Amino acid sequence: MPASVFHVGRHALVPAILALTAEVAAAQEPMPLPRLTGPIVLDGRPDEPAWSAVPPLPMTMYAPHFGEALTERTEIRVAYDDASLYVGARLFDSDPRGVRTNTLYRDQYSGDDVLAIILDTYDDYETGAWFAINPSGARTDRALSNDAEFSSGMPMNTDWNTFWDAATTHTAEGWFAEMRIPFSSLGFRDVGGSVVMGMIAYRFIARKNERHIFPAIPPNWDMGFAKVSQAQRIMLENVFGRRPVYVAPYGLGGVTRVAELNGVGTAYEFDDALTREVGLDLRYSPTSNLSVDLTANTDFAQVEVDDQQVNLTRFSLFFPEKRQFFQERSAIFEFNTGGLSRLFHSRRIGLIEDEPVRLLGGARFVGRVGKTDLGFLAMQTARADTLAAENFGVLRLKRQVLNPYSTIGTMVTTRVATDGAYNVATGVDAVLRLLGDEYVTAKWVQTFENGGGGLDLDAMHVLARWERRTRLGFAYAVDFGRSGAAYNPGVGFQLRSDFTSVANELRYQWFPKPGSPARTVAVRNSAELFLRNADGTVESARIDPRVEVELTGGAELGLALENSYESVRDSFELSGGTPVPPGDYTFRQVTLRYMASRSAKIRPSVEAAVGGFYDGRRVAVAVAPVWNPSRHLELGADYRFNAIRFPDRDESLDVHLARLRVQLSLDVHLSLATFVQYNSAADEASVNARLRYNIREGRDLWIVYTEAMNTDRPDVAGPDLPFTQSRALMVKYTHTLVW
Repeated sequence: MPASVFHVGRHALVPAILALTAEVAAAQEPMPLPRLTGPIVLDGRPDEPAWSAVPPLPMTMYAPHFGEALTERTEIRVAYDDASLYVGARLFDSDPRGVRTNTLYRDQYSGDDVLAIILDTYDDYETGAWFAINPSGARTDRALSNDAEFSSGMPMNTDWNTFWDAATTHTAEGWFAEMRIPFSSLGFRDVGGSVVMGMIAYRFIARKNERHIFPAIPPNWDMGFAKVSQAQRIMLENVFGRRPVYVAPYGLGGVTRVAELNGVGTAYEFDDALTREVGLDLRYSPTSNLSVDLTANTDFAQVEVDDQQVNLTRFSLFFPEKRQFFQERSAIFEFNTGGLSRLFHSRRIGLIEDEPVRLLGGARFVGRVGKTDLGFLAMQTARADTLAAENFGVLRLKRQVLNPYSTIGTMVTTRVATDGAYNVATGVDAVLRLLGDEYVTAKWVQTFENGGGGLDLDAMHVLARWERRTRLGFAYAVDFGRSGAAYNPGVGFQLRSDFTSVANELRYQWFPKPGSPARTVAVRNSAELFLRNADGTVESARIDPRVEVELTGGAELGLALENSYESVRDSFELSGGTPVPPGDYTFRQVTLRYMASRSAKIRPSVEAAVGGFYDGRRVAVAVAPVWNPSRHLELGADYRFNAIRFPDRDESLDVHLARLRVQLSLDVHLSLATFVQYNSAADEASVNARLRYNIREGRDLWIVYTEAMNTDRPDVAGPDLPFTQSRALMVKYTHTLVW
């Protein structure tokens, strides 16, 4: 860093910072990527003469100890032709029997060895397309956002899918792989045929928890191996955006049975219905960095059901989006307003209280023009019983400013019903990297609905954040937020209302010397305070010191002491119906957590907590083991138990939540996933079984069976509940045509 930065005067500081960031951005010249000199047969054997002309990437050990000598020989080559980007890898292993191949299931990590490439295709230093395969050729694709930082929520979207191919082979020397990623599956900017993008390639050796990476990114961040701002910039020449048209019609048929009370309320009767639907999705890219998606009679029958949750708070539960149509370039539409809250949450479209509403269709337009990301989404729902039909709209613009790591943007959301009701929200945000790992975030949102208008502090939300994003040494974050009583993002998710908040987090983390059983040790403390806007009194407060250790083998240990204060003015009910009366409560809880290495064949995760809970006490246990007896079968369980006692008012609550996932794969094309859940608080159990036959990329046959059951059938207030509340069997076929 130039010494002059530390000696500039007050008036010259900002220009010096801007000059420095521009200097850093320009320091890395793009690396020309080799062009293939001959054809490649995608068979998992990178032995064609064209591969011999491509030099392997220089690999560095990322983990467990950065910069140490690689324990296994790794050769990863990346090249391209007119239509696709290719990856060829020779992953030698001194113990080929130790190569982990635990699953054949797509989009599933099960403790396998991995070959991966991450592409910052828009060269925006923030988003990326992540492609990975295991030794059996099972593929995973993910969309990355927020430069792999968790400050605005989960930066990985595992529900995103695109078109690409891969193949693997095994020998006594190790395993070998080839990938082919068509340029038509990637959005990018070409300037006269020249394309610049970021690239990260890595190999993961599961049994050693060892990761080899290119370029040599240090582990200074939580997920540094996927941090696209640190990626190697690469240059491709004479590559022009391909603009195919994807037309994907579907046909759906099935039967449903739902139990409903009869007209006089004396008994339950079954309503049987036959479902027959057709629909269509269409995608077209007018340029290499823009795409248009149209959908008619949109259906999501094949989407896995939500994980059931137990609510032990006075706030709404948050459920993530799983529907495929909303996944493409979804990072463009991100506008986090603090914690789980956000200006746009696509689950508000076509779902009312988690029940589906018919989607007549819609359109999405996403891409990048110059340094500006843009996204537009419009969807139309049908009328449902007493609910009016609604039109949803979202417009998002975000532009890179000052340096490659800083952006300013705006978002507008609309929700208009045929009965005249409407909700409009408009927001502005900025994320600025000032120097090094120092970032400042500012957000402002105003909502209008049903006759309201004009700037109104009561319908406004603001957020300001200063943070140091690093995993090495000292890191911190300070937040200030305010949300008015009338603030209501009609197409978003808001956890609290009418509050002013202050929060901070301090963390110090270090890497012990090689030979230590610990890879990293972190000590951190987070604190937050929520005040009521009406009178300035404290609504909630929390102080949460923690110690977290990651072992060299990949296992994690954690110890936390959470101190909480809750001021309850209106009684609310916990899941299961137990009330929490008004009052001011101070309580603390100790939590111990252990998570086995994700590379183990049997991967238990255990968490135990004991302490106070409002005017009572709580003991909570969560156990979540995963076992891969073979690459064809994965068994995953998740059991959570809460024992809550309120001795002063002689009340108690025991809540059991159990989930069982069974994933069976004959090969990478045919798989069966069964998801069984039980929630004692809701007295419900459910089964969701999904058989998928992936004939080829873009052609899928789904058979889906879903059943919801009542586990506590006697009802003193009315007729006994039926054992089966609802049941459905659906068959869906999707066939993608490409021109």
